[in-house]
Parts: sequence; structure tokens; C-alpha cells
Amino acid sequence: MRAERTWQRARQVSQRALDVGALVPLSTEPVNPPEFAPFVLRRLLSTTPRHLRAGGPRPNPFLPWDRPLEVERMPTGHVVLLNKYPVQQCHLLVISEGWQPQSGWLQEADWQAVARVAADTGGLWFFNSSGVAGASQPHRHLQLLPRQGAEESCPLAPLLLAQLAGERPAPPWRHALSARRDPLGGSDLPALYREHCRQLGLGQPESDPAPLAAYNLLFDDEWFLTVVRVREHGAGFSVNGLGFAGYLLCTAESNLPWLRQHGAWELLRSVAAEP
Repeated sequence: MRAERTWQRARQVSQRALDVGALVPLSTEPVNPPEFAPFVLRRLLSTTPRHLRAGGPRPNPFLPWDRPLEVERMPTGHVVLLNKYPVQQCHLLVISEGWQPQSGWLQEADWQAVARVAADTGGLWFFNSSGVAGASQPHRHLQLLPRQGAEESCPLAPLLLAQLAGERPAPPWRHALSARRDPLGGSDLPALYREHCRQLGLGQPESDPAPLAAYNLLFDDEWFLTVVRVREHGAGFSVNGLGFAGYLLCTAESNLPWLRQHGAWELLRSVAAEP
């Protein structure tokens, strides 16, 4: 059993951050006709936040970070923050305290920070390697959507487990999927990351200054997924790693009739690299 102290602390910080206006939850509504299953599509009702808008360079929100959003500082040189514009309550970010590029290689200290949080609070982790993969900020940050007990980490988790078991074919985009071996300790994460990068032609830290293509990482206690990306938008939808977990957000720019006609799987195929 996890202690979930990080999640409990995040709830307390959330209320205080709401009170001072530092936390700005997004208002959404479900748009889930049967043909979208198992995907979860929500329509944004709030004003489109800055990180989803097109435009020029943006200031780094993590140097300095917004102190009312701070949940915990870690000895690895990382800080746990609340996402300022969450759809889900207690959406957490694990950021590097000093500057590290989002587009660079994830380092041992990053995985140590993830393992420290994951040992206490479980859920769906994801990482968007660059703007092409849906990253909204250039400063190093991994993200966690906390989950409790036997709650599924995401809508596509059962399908990913079925693929691992050989009961479902692989989807038509370049990806790697592996079973987790040490979910609470996190000792398997660095090796899985390096192996997926090698397998997918993303390069290796000892020989390449930075990854050779954009990618998303997603993982929970049971599986670890890497998807190679070629573009961030498809049919007006901004797709980050959560798209490959089964979560989509519809904004005023999204072409919902296209999605109804072609389906969510085709949307993902259009933004991912070919096998």
C-alpha cells in the first residue's frame, strides 16, 4: 500500500492555491458518444489557456516557479508542483529545480525523482519530449495524474495490457511497449527508457547530444510506452502524451466532425511516426 502523502499534500496546496488565484482549473464537459469509446473526449469551456495557444516564445513558468503551486522539494534537485491549468484535480508536475531542456535526454536524477514520488503516490505518468510531442514548456518536467488503488490509470490501459499479452495487435505507429518489473522501486525505468530509445532509433545519451526525434513516454505500474511523434496537431486537436493514453481535449479550433468521421485512432496515427 502506498502512503499517498504527496497526493494528500497536493490536495492541501490546491485549496490554498485556489484561494489566492494561483491555481486555474479548466472547465470542461464530456463529449462521449459511443463511437469514441474507449477514448475520453472533453470539450474545453474555459478560455483557451496560454500553453494551448499558437504564438511566439513564452516565458519559462518554472524559473522561478509559482510558489503557491509548490507541493514538495526533493533531494534529487527537483520540485513537485501543481499544474496551474488542470483538467483533473491534483495534476502534478515533477520539474528540474535548475534549467534542464525538455528536449534533452532524461537523466538518472530525473528517474530518481520519479521513483521517489511513485513509491508514495501511483498513477499515470507522461512526458512530452518537445513541442512536436505536445510539450507546452521548454523546461524539464514530467507529469503525473494520481490514481488510487485498483483504479485504471487511463482509458487505453486495458488495451495496452492486452497487447503485452499478445491478445491484441500493435497499433500502426512507431512505438515500443514493455512490462514494468519494479513499479514501486522504479529501478527498471532508466533501462526501459534507454532500450526504447535504442529500439526506436531515438539514439543514446553517450553518443548523441539529444534525442533524434520527438516522442512521448507514458507509464504506470504495469507498462511503459514510448511513441515517436512527427507533429503536434491533427484536425485542430492538440495531441500530447495523454492522447496515447485515451484522453483528448476539444477546443474551438478542433474539427469535431472530422473526428466523428475518421475516429480517434486515425487522429493518433496522423500525429505519430509510421512503423
